[in-house]
Amino acid sequence: MRTEAFEAMATGEWEFAAGVWQEADLLLWKPPTSWFSINAFFVLDGDGRRLRNWYVNFEHPTCRTDAGFDPLDLIVDLVVAPDLTRWEWKDEDEYAHLRRLGIVSDTEHHAVDAARGEVLAMLTDPSGVFAQAERWAAWRWEPAWPTPRLPRPVAAARRVAPEGG
Repeated sequence: MRTEAFEAMATGEWEFAAGVWQEADLLLWKPPTSWFSINAFFVLDGDGRRLRNWYVNFEHPTCRTDAGFDPLDLIVDLVVAPDLTRWEWKDEDEYAHLRRLGIVSDTEHHAVDAARGEVLAMLTDPSGVFAQAERWAAWRWEPAWPTPRLPRPVAAARRVAPEGG
Protein backbone atom coordinates (compact mmCIF):
# COMPACT_ATOMS: atom_id res chain seq x y z
CA MET A 1 0.00 0.00 0.00
CA ARG A 2 2.76 2.46 0.90
CA THR A 3 4.66 1.57 -2.30
CA GLU A 4 1.53 2.45 -4.27
CA ALA A 5 1.37 5.73 -2.39
CA PHE A 6 4.96 6.51 -3.42
CA GLU A 7 4.04 5.84 -7.06
CA ALA A 8 1.11 8.24 -6.72
CA MET A 9 3.39 10.84 -5.16
CA ALA A 10 5.87 10.41 -8.04
CA THR A 11 3.19 10.92 -10.69
CA GLY A 12 1.30 13.58 -8.75
CA GLU A 13 -1.95 11.72 -9.44
CA TRP A 14 -4.14 10.29 -6.71
CA GLU A 15 -7.78 10.12 -5.77
CA PHE A 16 -9.54 11.01 -2.56
CA ALA A 17 -11.06 8.11 -0.70
CA ALA A 18 -13.61 8.22 2.08
CA GLY A 19 -12.25 7.36 5.48
CA VAL A 20 -12.97 7.71 9.16
CA TRP A 21 -10.23 8.41 11.68
CA GLN A 22 -10.10 5.68 14.32
CA GLU A 23 -7.81 4.30 16.99
CA ALA A 24 -6.96 7.54 18.81
CA ASP A 25 -8.06 11.11 19.38
CA LEU A 26 -5.75 13.64 17.81
CA LEU A 27 -4.84 17.18 18.75
CA LEU A 28 -2.76 18.80 16.01
CA TRP A 29 -0.73 22.03 15.82
CA LYS A 30 0.27 23.17 12.35
CA PRO A 31 1.71 26.63 11.87
CA PRO A 32 0.86 27.40 8.22
CA THR A 33 4.43 28.07 7.04
CA SER A 34 6.04 25.27 9.04
CA TRP A 35 7.52 22.12 7.48
CA PHE A 36 6.09 19.99 10.30
CA SER A 37 3.04 19.48 12.44
CA ILE A 38 3.01 18.38 16.07
CA ASN A 39 0.36 15.84 16.96
CA ALA A 40 -0.77 14.57 20.36
CA PHE A 41 -2.34 11.11 20.18
CA PHE A 42 -4.77 10.21 22.98
CA VAL A 43 -6.10 6.71 23.68
CA LEU A 44 -8.74 5.35 26.04
CA ASP A 45 -7.28 4.14 29.31
CA GLY A 46 -9.54 2.63 31.95
CA ASP A 47 -12.10 5.30 32.91
CA GLY A 48 -10.51 8.10 30.89
CA ARG A 49 -7.93 8.72 28.29
CA ARG A 50 -4.22 9.38 28.28
CA LEU A 51 -1.62 10.85 25.98
CA ARG A 52 -0.13 7.89 24.11
CA ASN A 53 2.63 9.89 22.42
CA TRP A 54 3.61 13.04 20.61
CA TYR A 55 4.17 12.62 16.89
CA VAL A 56 5.98 15.12 14.70
CA ASN A 57 5.00 14.77 11.07
CA PHE A 58 7.32 16.41 8.54
CA GLU A 59 5.31 17.83 5.68
CA HIS A 60 4.95 20.72 3.26
CA PRO A 61 3.70 24.06 4.58
CA THR A 62 -0.10 24.23 4.58
CA CYS A 63 -1.83 24.89 1.28
CA ARG A 64 -5.45 26.14 1.41
CA THR A 65 -7.81 24.65 -1.19
CA ASP A 66 -11.54 24.73 -1.88
CA ALA A 67 -11.81 21.45 0.04
CA GLY A 68 -9.96 22.71 3.12
CA PHE A 69 -6.23 22.25 3.65
CA ASP A 70 -3.93 20.21 1.46
CA PRO A 71 -0.96 18.84 3.40
CA LEU A 72 1.76 16.83 1.68
CA ASP A 73 3.34 14.29 4.02
CA LEU A 74 7.07 13.85 3.47
CA ILE A 75 7.05 10.43 5.20
CA VAL A 76 9.75 10.93 7.85
CA ASP A 77 8.41 11.37 11.39
CA LEU A 78 9.57 11.70 14.97
CA VAL A 79 7.76 9.74 17.72
CA VAL A 80 8.13 11.36 21.15
CA ALA A 81 7.36 9.88 24.58
CA PRO A 82 4.53 11.61 26.49
CA ASP A 83 7.00 13.01 29.06
CA LEU A 84 9.39 14.22 26.30
CA THR A 85 12.30 12.20 27.74
CA ARG A 86 12.98 10.15 24.61
CA TRP A 87 12.23 10.18 20.91
CA GLU A 88 12.78 8.00 17.89
CA TRP A 89 12.92 8.70 14.15
CA LYS A 90 10.43 6.77 12.04
CA ASP A 91 10.46 5.87 8.34
CA GLU A 92 13.89 7.28 7.54
CA ASP A 93 14.44 4.43 5.08
CA GLU A 94 11.27 5.35 3.20
CA TYR A 95 12.26 9.02 3.23
CA ALA A 96 15.63 8.07 1.69
CA HIS A 97 13.71 6.09 -0.95
CA LEU A 98 11.59 9.16 -1.77
CA ARG A 99 14.81 11.15 -2.12
CA ARG A 100 16.22 8.55 -4.54
CA LEU A 101 12.99 8.65 -6.57
CA GLY A 102 13.23 12.44 -6.80
CA ILE A 103 9.90 12.91 -5.01
CA VAL A 104 11.62 14.98 -2.32
CA SER A 105 13.81 17.59 -4.00
CA ASP A 106 17.09 18.90 -2.60
CA THR A 107 15.31 22.14 -1.66
CA GLU A 108 12.58 20.24 0.20
CA HIS A 109 15.21 18.05 1.88
CA HIS A 110 17.05 21.15 3.15
CA ALA A 111 13.75 22.52 4.51
CA VAL A 112 13.06 19.19 6.27
CA ASP A 113 16.58 19.14 7.73
CA ALA A 114 16.08 22.65 9.09
CA ALA A 115 12.68 21.62 10.50
CA ARG A 116 14.26 18.57 12.16
CA GLY A 117 16.73 20.85 13.88
CA GLU A 118 13.96 23.20 14.96
CA VAL A 119 11.93 20.35 16.48
CA LEU A 120 14.93 18.83 18.27
CA ALA A 121 15.72 22.25 19.77
CA MET A 122 12.08 22.54 20.93
CA LEU A 123 12.43 19.15 22.66
CA THR A 124 15.90 19.71 24.16
CA ASP A 125 14.95 23.04 25.73
CA PRO A 126 11.15 22.73 25.82
CA SER A 127 9.61 25.51 23.79
CA GLY A 128 6.63 26.00 21.53
CA VAL A 129 3.99 23.35 22.12
CA PHE A 130 6.44 21.34 24.21
CA ALA A 131 6.84 24.18 26.74
CA GLN A 132 3.26 23.45 27.82
CA ALA A 133 3.36 19.67 27.29
CA GLU A 134 1.72 18.77 30.62
CA ARG A 135 -1.09 21.24 30.02
CA TRP A 136 -1.72 19.91 26.51
CA ALA A 137 -1.57 16.31 27.75
CA ALA A 138 -4.54 17.13 30.01
CA TRP A 139 -6.53 18.83 27.21
CA ARG A 140 -10.05 17.54 26.55
CA TRP A 141 -12.51 18.19 23.76
CA GLU A 142 -15.73 19.65 25.08
CA PRO A 143 -18.59 17.65 23.47
CA ALA A 144 -20.85 20.72 23.55
CA TRP A 145 -18.52 22.63 21.20
CA PRO A 146 -19.91 23.00 17.70
CA THR A 147 -18.21 21.21 14.83
CA PRO A 148 -15.73 23.65 13.26
CA ARG A 149 -16.50 24.77 9.71
CA LEU A 150 -13.98 26.26 7.33
CA PRO A 151 -14.86 29.52 5.61
CA ARG A 152 -14.78 29.41 1.83
CA PRO A 153 -11.41 30.62 0.54
CA VAL A 154 -11.35 34.00 -1.16
CA ALA A 155 -9.44 32.59 -4.12
CA ALA A 156 -8.56 29.00 -4.89
CA ALA A 157 -5.03 28.32 -3.74
CA ARG A 158 -2.69 26.14 -5.71
CA ARG A 159 0.27 24.10 -4.59
CA VAL A 160 3.51 25.86 -5.29
CA ALA A 161 6.77 23.93 -5.08
CA PRO A 162 9.44 25.62 -3.01
CA GLU A 163 11.96 27.61 -5.00
CA GLY A 164 14.32 25.20 -6.72
CA GLY A 165 12.00 22.26 -5.91
